[in-house]
Amino acid sequence: MTTGYGLERDDYLKRLARIEGQVRGIAKMVEEDRYCIDVLTQIVSVTSALRSLGLGLVDQHIRTCVRAGFETDDELGDERITEATRSIERLLRA
Repeated sequence: MTTGYGLERDDYLKRLARIEGQVRGIAKMVEEDRYCIDVLTQIVSVTSALRSLGLGLVDQHIRTCVRAGFETDDELGDERITEATRSIERLLRA
């Protein structure tokens, strides 16, 4: 299966590496018994970064995979819209 984020792949990997570093930093803060609010602030930062990444992926999915689905056939396009809608719902609940 092709992905819609092909052109943005390197950017997404860099962002994920940055998020991974932030999560490691949070673990270190907990190991060092850092102030709870400081840890929570970092958790909010990671959550925001993940949400932003997820929204970027949904955007790319709609622009590429959904569009390609409709170019192939309307039923496939409708399936792709349903997938995108469900993904957006999951992001909003997270």
